[in-house]
Amino acid sequence: MGLLQHACISCIRQLFCLLWVASVLHVALSQGSWEILVDNAGIASMHTAVTHFGNVILLDRTDIGPSQIKLPNGRCRYDSADLTSTTDCSAHSVLFTPGANSIRPLYIATDTWCSSGQFFHDGTLVHTGGDFDGNTKVRYFTPCASKGTCDWVEATDQTLQQGRWYATNQLLPDGTRQIIVGGRNVFTTEFIPANGQGTTTLRLLKQTNDAQNDNYYPYVHLIPDGNLFIFANRDSILYDYTTNTVVRTYPTIPGEPRNYPSAGSSVLLPLTASDGFQTAEVVVCGGAQYGAFLNTQKFLTASDSCGRITVTDANPGWAMETMPTPRTMGDMVLLPTGDVLIINGAQNGCQGWGNAKNPALSPVLYTPAAAAGKRFTTLAATTIPRVYHSTANLLPDARILVAGSNTHQFYTLTGVFPTELRIEAFSPDYLSATNNKHKPTIINSPTAAVSYGTTFTVGFSVPTAPKNNIEMNLVSTPYTTHSFSQGQRLVKLGVSKQVAAGKNFQVTVAAPTSNVIAPAAYYMMFAVNQGIPSSAVWVKISS
Repeated sequence: MGLLQHACISCIRQLFCLLWVASVLHVALSQGSWEILVDNAGIASMHTAVTHFGNVILLDRTDIGPSQIKLPNGRCRYDSADLTSTTDCSAHSVLFTPGANSIRPLYIATDTWCSSGQFFHDGTLVHTGGDFDGNTKVRYFTPCASKGTCDWVEATDQTLQQGRWYATNQLLPDGTRQIIVGGRNVFTTEFIPANGQGTTTLRLLKQTNDAQNDNYYPYVHLIPDGNLFIFANRDSILYDYTTNTVVRTYPTIPGEPRNYPSAGSSVLLPLTASDGFQTAEVVVCGGAQYGAFLNTQKFLTASDSCGRITVTDANPGWAMETMPTPRTMGDMVLLPTGDVLIINGAQNGCQGWGNAKNPALSPVLYTPAAAAGKRFTTLAATTIPRVYHSTANLLPDARILVAGSNTHQFYTLTGVFPTELRIEAFSPDYLSATNNKHKPTIINSPTAAVSYGTTFTVGFSVPTAPKNNIEMNLVSTPYTTHSFSQGQRLVKLGVSKQVAAGKNFQVTVAAPTSNVIAPAAYYMMFAVNQGIPSSAVWVKISS
């Protein structure tokens, strides 16, 4: 009997040990994982955008001397006013192809330092402004397949009406026009194309222009009523750009300055068919203490707060939450699930050359649907600091591409924070092998443009039958720079009539009801089953 008891106790101990190991492994998996995709992209990406071919435009500034990648065929850029070299035969933009992890150098003619951009309805990236000879320039990149020869084209018959440095672009509903908001000591808006309209003064930009200029790269979100939510420094308005009217003024967010150089970030939370796309919530996270940019060597502790506001409420106010760690220069990325990834940045200081330390290596998952106080989860840390001039973008395979980081005026490959040429990807837990049994695969979807207010069918397969109707979510492809993704948007579509045939399923999906819900453009469309997303297919939404 004693031997039997001893054997039982031993078995129980082993069982508990196995359960503990399993639980540790589950925690490790739930934190996600990192991989380096490219050891040397040739440039440090200050601006990043994913095209509807699935490849990625990476873009730096030009007046920094040679990069680490040559232009092809002996091509060079000649600029008598260049700060470093009047003849530069290196590339300052490249096209990266995930999967193949290949790099193709691109030619950019004028300085794109701290510029802005957004995709048009046809997938063309419109790129505006910069510094020096690029201050009023308009550039276009019409994407092509990875083996194509597409490249930057600088407009010869079109310029900005005012020089724009640190401005924000927002695609307007019909997809053929953008509004450009602000810039360094520029307190106006203008349109691209202008169509005969001049610039318009926006009082908010003047009112928020403190001694640190904490109103650069204002946060701009298109709201379902067709107006723009514009946030600068700590203040925000609802703006009717068609009449140049401030529709309403929102309360000041508590805490620290939030825009460049204090460098928080912002997202518009997913718009959902379940409420008729009527509710619009904005979240603003992180920033820097006022004075961090005026006293750069003090490296003041960054903001650890997030503010959340329902901008469509009759009496909106900021609900404040506390992140696990302080963060400035963090990027907020909408995941296919509707959750938000907060990634990159530092815990002390602010934006600028050498103005930050103590990198924030661990991303944080923000779950909007969770109860207040339980919305943040700390995820697996990278080993690569991503501070000033770094980016994060969602890829069609649901990974997050992370690039850039250059805290120096020129390329400096030594020191504590060297110019970072590596590209890496973060895979959230939904991509772990343990979730493959729930992972959908889209097997057919619309090949023609989808019109507003219509329905369409999507076929998918999944190893284990869904417990509930699958989600079909549209995600835009923003232009990401300086901790803000211009034009970032997620729309949860209405899904009905899920029909099964073995492990294959077909659903009927309702398109967005109008172009203020989803401006005419290309979107990544993900199927999401029990929190596990498929890889995306590209869908064009238009009138």
